[in-house]
Amino acid sequence: MIHRSPLPDVEIPDVPLTDYVLGGAAARGGKVALVDGVTGERLTYAELAAAVAAGAAGFARLGVGPGDVVALVSHNQPRYAVALHAALAAGATVTPANPVLTEEELGKQLGAARASVAVVAETAADKVRRAARAAGVRHVVVLGTHPELPGFDSLLAGGGPAPRPALDPATAVAALPFSSGTTGTAKGVRLSHRNLVANLAQTRAGWRIGADDVQAAVLPFFHIYGFTIILNSGLLAGATVVTLPRFELATYLRVLAEHRVTRAYFAPPMVLALATAPEVAEYDLSSLRYALCGAAPLDPDVTERAERGLGCLIRQGYGMTEASPGTHQVFDADFPDTPAGSVGRLSPNTEARLVRPGTGEDVEPGEAGELLIRGPQVMLGYLDNPEATAATLTDDGWLHTGDLVRVDDEGRFWVVDRLKELIKYKGYQVAPAELESVLLTHPSVRDAAVVGVPHAEGGEAPKAFVVAGGELTEDDVLAWVAERVAPYKKVRAVEFLDAIPKSPSGKILRRLLKERPPS
Repeated sequence: MIHRSPLPDVEIPDVPLTDYVLGGAAARGGKVALVDGVTGERLTYAELAAAVAAGAAGFARLGVGPGDVVALVSHNQPRYAVALHAALAAGATVTPANPVLTEEELGKQLGAARASVAVVAETAADKVRRAARAAGVRHVVVLGTHPELPGFDSLLAGGGPAPRPALDPATAVAALPFSSGTTGTAKGVRLSHRNLVANLAQTRAGWRIGADDVQAAVLPFFHIYGFTIILNSGLLAGATVVTLPRFELATYLRVLAEHRVTRAYFAPPMVLALATAPEVAEYDLSSLRYALCGAAPLDPDVTERAERGLGCLIRQGYGMTEASPGTHQVFDADFPDTPAGSVGRLSPNTEARLVRPGTGEDVEPGEAGELLIRGPQVMLGYLDNPEATAATLTDDGWLHTGDLVRVDDEGRFWVVDRLKELIKYKGYQVAPAELESVLLTHPSVRDAAVVGVPHAEGGEAPKAFVVAGGELTEDDVLAWVAERVAPYKKVRAVEFLDAIPKSPSGKILRRLLKERPPS
């Protein structure tokens, strides 16, 4: 059975990404495109368009063109957008990287991507310079100043016409993000200009972002969620994007209030913080119209608590790096009628199947199955990894998501769990996300994660890692869960931590928890 979007297919322009996103930027003139929520730095749309053209000319002077890769290693800031689109306009592929990666991790990504230029934030410049030298990167340019490295402004000041490289949007790789590696080795994901343009056109059909919107951008642009859904969706619509380098509750709330933010974007840890912070009530957040959470399943109870503080509904979307990323949306019009916890319906031009894991057989209506996706936003494949590509993409274009999903009678999708994270206790399948939701209802649990660990009787059993917000013992946790789940789902061990390890996008890094020595 093939599921389809309730919305009609949309037209996908056959143009490069920057042409699509910034094609109307110059005409918007003095409208503010980007604001740094900390420093106050601003870029108008006219300034952004001019800087991108100048930056593209600067990259061309460095010899950058089609076939080259530019690494962009930075936190969110207005100049991120300039560097990104200048490199794309020069014909290069951009590989975004997390600036908090270690030197070794950065070196691996730079080497695997075969980057020739690295554009880096001041705070990570020295580390990236060392990693770049080891990886054979020819040029390192700083978004700011550095005593020994050229600044990005030098690229903008050199003059010359902006290049117009000949690119086939369907085959030219625009972005090369590396998957999070939460369940294995990170892999370069080859996303074409058409993949990304398609996803922007698709999501725009359901999320009607306009020029009057102000978007808060704290989720990182080096992650595909921030890259597509926040930054480029906002610029495409002519909205104002307010950047923040990291999530700090007081600063974030101030930005929402001062900039009259209309659309907020969350990962689950942010929602949990907003649900439990009394200071939310101190800020005027009446401008908020929509709030979207992605990257990992969100507990409905936590969602409702956060909504009461924000005065705004929070709904989920769904996607993955390999799908540019969006595949499912709670459309703006459906926010009031969609239950918290659902990831909504399929985006236009997107097909889905639910199959029994390990088979190609469709599940019965109402049953959970592995989600398969097909659409123009699905990646070209993994970088230099045909085996992983073949294991993830079928010959007829279906993308295996590795997520267990069900569809209700209204055509709404619900994520049950990650297949690879399912715990098998005595042959029964136990979903960590379900147990985490139970744990988060305890008044003294601030955060929690569950993984499977070896168990003498069951083969594997759930172990809870808990961040306590008050007096709490292992017996308290065990009893709380045991009273609320079937016997085979009970947590068998508990370990207390100061913080749950998570990726920048908010996903629990279960691999790190599994690798911890027994307490």
